[in-house]
Amino acid sequence: MTTDVDLTDDERAVVNAFQGGFPVVERPFEAAAAAMHDHGVDIDAAALLATIRDLDERGVLSRFGALVNAQEIGGAATLVAMHAPEDRFDEIVEAVNDHREVAHNYEREHPHLNVWFVVSVANEDRVEEVLAEIEDETGQETYNLPKREEFRVEAKFYVDGPLDGDGDVEATGVDCSDLGPAVAPSDDAALSPAERDLVLEIQDGFPLTETPYRDIADATSQNVEWVLETIKRFEREGKIRRIGVVPNHYALGYTENGMTVWNVPDEVVSEVGPEVASLPFVTHCYRRPRHEGVWPYNFFAMTHGRSEAESQQRIERVREVMSEHWDVSDDDWDSLFSTQILKKTGIRMGERADANTREQ
Repeated sequence: MTTDVDLTDDERAVVNAFQGGFPVVERPFEAAAAAMHDHGVDIDAAALLATIRDLDERGVLSRFGALVNAQEIGGAATLVAMHAPEDRFDEIVEAVNDHREVAHNYEREHPHLNVWFVVSVANEDRVEEVLAEIEDETGQETYNLPKREEFRVEAKFYVDGPLDGDGDVEATGVDCSDLGPAVAPSDDAALSPAERDLVLEIQDGFPLTETPYRDIADATSQNVEWVLETIKRFEREGKIRRIGVVPNHYALGYTENGMTVWNVPDEVVSEVGPEVASLPFVTHCYRRPRHEGVWPYNFFAMTHGRSEAESQQRIERVREVMSEHWDVSDDDWDSLFSTQILKKTGIRMGERADANTREQ
């Protein structure tokens, strides 16, 4: 595999090791380095921290820290498709992007639905209001495609590196999630004001210091024990999907972003979903609604490849899995590759967290 950046063996090992499972202890780099040593990578805590800092500064990483699950923090988000005619494309995209509720927007290859964006709101009722405003401003119909069922959200991107004795990339998926305070999940879906402040502090990443959790505690005027316990509990509750390095997949050479969509018979979706989601190169996998006469697909599986040929091979593998459950014809699926990023500001966590914060 070739990447757009040159990585040393240690850098490759670090990217592969901690795309999740980073320890929640006061001096996490010491524990993480010890775990990597157990997996055959000779690196100490100082070198591990320095490596992650350098990867972050060079843009190999999007960030380091917790991947917050906005769905569990509060509010709602939905995927929306629409048509932007070529002669009005820029005008329509500008109108869509002017809405602060639009977090991501991509142009995708499709003969009709070529603009795909995410609407993120504090109150679910606001979704329809935003879409009505966009339709009024553009004169184009929007097609709301909310997530009905989630089978996988795990965008991990590994790079080739040194091989161990079994021929596997060393240190891939080192898991230190057993380290840290013993906590039990809470049944309370709402956030306390202190928990809200913690979410907002960590949403863009952790400090790259020897003691990131202590620094987070200082920034939120909490003690470090509370921060460790709360972050560990958020992991258990699903408010945090994982903790570790978040690669910039474009920098690692994963430039082919294919959204495959399928018209799966409703009666087999529950069987097909987990099997497609188990494919290691599928990063997102959902059931979404159809729109009669316009959009016949009810199943989405996002794949990423490092070349067009690799991407096509991976899509064909998805089709093979599908074919084990039903007779897939060429009319039953499509693959929409992104041609340009039109907007990418991220989910506005503040408003969603505020709306889900209880009074003390």
